Amino acid sequence: MARALRIQYPGAVYHITSRGNARESIFYDEKDRIRFLKFLCKVTRQYGWLCHAYCLMNNHYLC
Repeated sequence: MARALRIQYPGAVYHITSRGNARESIFYDEKDRIRFLKFLCKVTRQYGWLCHAYCLMNNHYLC
């Protein structure tokens, strides 16, 4: 069953998450976590997003 369509409108707030396959780790090491955070910063600036908070766990992340 497909998920419901995302509601989009200016100023909307979204919860973004991604998990590793079979709950496996998604980061190799601390350098990889830093690389991810740099990418998150780049993308938020590039698209004018506002990241209120983030959480990096071993097998998933939340923004």
